[in-house]
Amino acid sequence: MTDSLLLEKRGHIAILTMNNLPANTWTAESLQALIDIVEALNADPDIWSLVLTSASDKFFSAGADLKLFADGNREMAHAMAVLFGRAFEILSQFRGVSIAAINGWAMGGGLEVALACDLRVAEEQAKMALPEAKVGLLPCAGGTQNLTLLVGEGWAKRMILCGEQVDAQKAEKIGLIEEVVPRGEAFNRALALAEQACQQSPSSLKACKKLIQNNRHMPFAQGYILEREWFVDLFNTDDQREGVNAFLEKRKPEWKNR
Repeated sequence: MTDSLLLEKRGHIAILTMNNLPANTWTAESLQALIDIVEALNADPDIWSLVLTSASDKFFSAGADLKLFADGNREMAHAMAVLFGRAFEILSQFRGVSIAAINGWAMGGGLEVALACDLRVAEEQAKMALPEAKVGLLPCAGGTQNLTLLVGEGWAKRMILCGEQVDAQKAEKIGLIEEVVPRGEAFNRALALAEQACQQSPSSLKACKKLIQNNRHMPFAQGYILEREWFVDLFNTDDQREGVNAFLEKRKPEWKNR
């Protein structure tokens, strides 16, 4: 692990804090740590939600440290591109609900890591951009793909091709984030959403998230079939029986994640 990425567990929620101050730039070490942490969380049946937050008051994350690419080293570029892509893809495949608490500047890879989460809450002063083309680069950690999925081709082109920066209010309007909150409230709101998700069956959440994300690379017709198949598969779980019986008995379910 690394001090630039801190992990805390509160009940069924993992809190992951970017701590590479002042701007929370990503390094090879912290990207590998993200991979290792998410894989460990996926193996922990007691963790059902994840909140990604920042230790900085100004930056959520400024993305990559451009000093890494100043000498034009192609081998370095390839290694970092692969690491960025793998780390954020694994984050997107976290089996529970992941929520980014954006409390400041989210630039380049700093926005891409938020795009890899399921939900994004941003404070009113937050600014978001994918400015890589301004320095002769491009978003290589899912930015061109995930941003387009969220906001559509037009706004993805405005942000990436025209270098347009958006504030939290505009980001909510175009679908880049799900909610704007007052200054200082992003983490609390993200934590509340994580707690809300933990009231759901973790077995159901895992299946539902996969079905939603499968929509990215398979036809709707196949998704409809999988819905029905995985609905029946849930009847192999303890959570299905617990959920239905808890409802019928008018009590709170006790999920086992199995």
